[in-house]
Amino acid sequence: MDMMMALGQFVFCLDTLAFQELQRQMKWRHASNSRIGARAARQFLGVGDDTFQLSGVLMPELTGGTVALDELREMGNLGASWPLVDGTGIVYGLYVIESLTETKTVFLPNGAARRIEFQLQLERVDDGQTDSIGDDDGTGDDVET
Repeated sequence: MDMMMALGQFVFCLDTLAFQELQRQMKWRHASNSRIGARAARQFLGVGDDTFQLSGVLMPELTGGTVALDELREMGNLGASWPLVDGTGIVYGLYVIESLTETKTVFLPNGAARRIEFQLQLERVDDGQTDSIGDDDGTGDDVET
């Protein structure tokens, strides 16, 4: 099985949930201080939010089933942080599931959707920590030593 990306133990691939688009947004924080007769002075405060948005189309008859979406919902319900790793081995850090959006269309007579568009938003919660993997708050306080 080829892996596109993994969030904790959940693997994104054709058999589970393949995304067609991956968007990453990184922010940096700068404080602004107004000055008379000049542009505002700016001071770098540090790294800001780091967000991934994965979107795609799930066709349960052809690709992975709706069980994959159920599993992501359950992971989101836990509120835990999970390591995010892409298929080339790059570890991005610990992320929580901020939101999961589903749009169902093309229905069978029994009401089951043949096409499900999804968007998954992940937010980074660590600062290079690895001891808080699977914690509900990302602090590492729940890890037994």
